[in-house]
Amino acid sequence: MTRRSKKKTDFHINWRAILTEPLLQQILALIVVAVGVITLLTLFRVTQGRWTDVWLDLLRRGFGWGAYPVSVTILLAGLLWLQHHLDHPLKWRWRPFIGAELVFFSLLALTHAIFGQNDPWGLVEAGWGGGLIGWAISITLSTYLNPLATALILLALAALGLGLTFDVTAAEIVHAVGAVWGALTRRAASRPAHPAAQREQPWQREQPRPSQPTHTQATPRHSPTPAKPAPPPRIHPTERPHRATPIPIVDEPRARPTSTPLPRQIEFTLPSLDLLNEPEGPALTDEEIRKKSRIIEETLGQFGLPVEITEVRVGPTVTQFGVSPGFVEHSGNRRRKVRVNQINALSDDLALALAAPRIRVEAPVPGRPVVGIEVPNNKVQLVNVRGAIESEDFRKLDSPLAFGLGRDVAGEPVVADLATMPHLLIAGTTGSGKSVCIKALTTCLVYNNTPDQLRLVVIDPKMVEMARFNGLPHLYGRVEVDMERVVKVLRWVALEMDDRYKHFAAATARNLDDYNRLMKRQGEPTLPRIVVLVDELADLMMLAPDEVERTICRIAQMARATGIHLIVATQRPSTDVVTGLIKANFPARISFATVSQIDSRVILDMPGAETLVGNGDMLYLASDAGYPVRVQGCFVSEEEVEQVVKFWREQAGLVEESAPWERMMRPTEHSAIEDEHNVDHDILQEAIELVQKSGSASASLLQRKLRIGHPRAARLMQTLEDMNIIGPPEAAGRTRRVIIGDGE
Repeated sequence: MTRRSKKKTDFHINWRAILTEPLLQQILALIVVAVGVITLLTLFRVTQGRWTDVWLDLLRRGFGWGAYPVSVTILLAGLLWLQHHLDHPLKWRWRPFIGAELVFFSLLALTHAIFGQNDPWGLVEAGWGGGLIGWAISITLSTYLNPLATALILLALAALGLGLTFDVTAAEIVHAVGAVWGALTRRAASRPAHPAAQREQPWQREQPRPSQPTHTQATPRHSPTPAKPAPPPRIHPTERPHRATPIPIVDEPRARPTSTPLPRQIEFTLPSLDLLNEPEGPALTDEEIRKKSRIIEETLGQFGLPVEITEVRVGPTVTQFGVSPGFVEHSGNRRRKVRVNQINALSDDLALALAAPRIRVEAPVPGRPVVGIEVPNNKVQLVNVRGAIESEDFRKLDSPLAFGLGRDVAGEPVVADLATMPHLLIAGTTGSGKSVCIKALTTCLVYNNTPDQLRLVVIDPKMVEMARFNGLPHLYGRVEVDMERVVKVLRWVALEMDDRYKHFAAATARNLDDYNRLMKRQGEPTLPRIVVLVDELADLMMLAPDEVERTICRIAQMARATGIHLIVATQRPSTDVVTGLIKANFPARISFATVSQIDSRVILDMPGAETLVGNGDMLYLASDAGYPVRVQGCFVSEEEVEQVVKFWREQAGLVEESAPWERMMRPTEHSAIEDEHNVDHDILQEAIELVQKSGSASASLLQRKLRIGHPRAARLMQTLEDMNIIGPPEAAGRTRRVIIGDGE
């Protein structure tokens, strides 16, 4: 009984594997191309034959004049199918196919309805008109409707098909018609009634002078009063229109939040994608895929684990082989499925057989009934920022803070929204790709926003990584590289957050979007979003660990509603840098390659980052996901960054804007003494009030009343003496006299 079952198993043919074989797919694609070429040659009478004449007669009777586009479609379908299996995979979309079919069949029926009213069937037999398909659709509609209604319905279906083919929605059509109508209306309204007004109008339109008084009182009676400019609509970066957007530039201070200076209108345009490099092709060929699949199956089979490669997902850095566990036969004619942990335990043996530096086993792949074995590619594909911005996922996200992370193990683009995170923590070893990731993220943000919509605060203790963004109009001041100033910059961000909450409470707004909506209705300037980028957290934690941790956590806890977001990176993912309090406020995390499993657990709370290959290979843990996704990060070159910054500089001109935290960098006499002795301002005020009230001062008095230690009390005594509030020490153990008392 066992031998018969073994024979049946040996002669079992896996038809699914045969039909999905890449070589067979390429042969079928070549056959389709040959059919398309022969059909075109027969249509134009270049060649003739018994079988080709029968095939041509079928096409003419079935489609009429549509036989020509059908033959071209057959040829193109074969070529695309062949290209898809020749290391150039294509993304198939259903909307253009359905739209083209609607247009094609509607035109067939419309042709038959117009030219075949006298003898519809005779037109079919003649092999012209809409053919059998056009006759059937036309007869069906004309049976229940009159000819005019039939033609209108077919025209509407053709228009709908055109919209689906070219991804044009009804809202876009209405918007375009409205824009054209508005332009015509404004042009008609701008025509003056007198020649004098006609001579003045071009000067007023082409050379506006915001600093001079408006000319509404001096214009002629017949010239129209200029209307208040409407707020600019949000523009998606992939469309790259040539419309201009007004941008605020600092003119003078006012009683508003510190991040919204008095605007002066300057015309800005979003940059074109031509400034970025084109994406590259796939990194792995079909021959390499078949070879590695065979090695995996043979290696696991040698250890008594029968498996089958059911799917292969080629990514830019690694290729994920989907392994379906088989069955192992035991005594008593029993079959047991191979356990997942058995495959996971053989990761080192697989790496040896594949000659790979390291492999990662994802057991199992979330949402798929396979075990994923991720093998590094022999050639790493470069993932550019342009491919992420051009992707359909980026367009569907439709968020001002959308950015591209890279491509996953299947080669699909991975995008994220900083507004929903709302903060991001990045960690990894030196040279693993953290700074490149931050630069790519910044490039995506400035591509998607104008300076009135987004402002950046960049902190770079390494001094050289982010310096190329200096001069960008989105940037507050310059890139901060001085460690002595960084703490005050973070303190300003916290003050800005508190200031925005006060304005929200006064305007009864819940968040930044509600507040900006109210300000637009009232004609007031809006507040931009602020993204704070810190390229190295470890240096800040070494400088002032308590204050940096306290300030970052306070911003992360409360700043989401105010439109302030943090992106923090570090190359030392230890518990004294990435503390538990910081991790609790940064649910979205990115881990690049780490040296140990302990560092991976610190960042992601799970192992896996120690198996990454570096050079942008990352594990991305979204804020709403329970398991990280492996992504090859986007790469942006220095030339691309320079071109983008140069584009914005040319539009902004030579306008220099000082950072809003510069006033905090100018210490007064008392604040300089406080900084010198590292004394908190609040406790210093309490100490001043205490000694003035008691009439004497001593370190023990400050310890007892303020509940502080002796070193801090001694520093307070020295600070009070430097501020001339108390006198010098008279004798050991004696209290000091107070120079400035209550009456002064």
